[in-house]
Amino acid sequence: MSVDLHTVSTQQTKESIVAGVRSGILQLGDTVTFRAQHFGIWQTLTSKVTELETPIYFCDEMQQGAFQRMRHEHHFEKQGNTTLMRDVFEFASPLGWVGKAVDTLFMKRYLTHFLKERCSVIKHYAETEAWREVLPLMDNLK
Repeated sequence: MSVDLHTVSTQQTKESIVAGVRSGILQLGDTVTFRAQHFGIWQTLTSKVTELETPIYFCDEMQQGAFQRMRHEHHFEKQGNTTLMRDVFEFASPLGWVGKAVDTLFMKRYLTHFLKERCSVIKHYAETEAWREVLPLMDNLK
């Protein structure tokens, strides 16, 4: 995943990279720390690429952040002349039963909306010439 595209795709939360890999494509073992605003509160989350099978799959997992745990799988499947991107996002809030209630009452809906918006931006970049803005080196491979 391009951390440059990630930053563009999360503008709705004013997300920025504050540590780790700051540009380019993430590799196995890379970490990146993001700062973003959710619910009006600034959050910091460090994620690490824990699994990678280029070009069809990678997984990043929270190392530090507000969740008790967070795992985000990214699957890519070629279907004819298109690519299907599928995210599997697992998380749990801290605080036991209170966290579970928060997750059920609104966190799942909030994160689903956040990821759908993010994926919409990624889709736009992937299906137009906009990808050149975040992957300039790939242009030389044509």
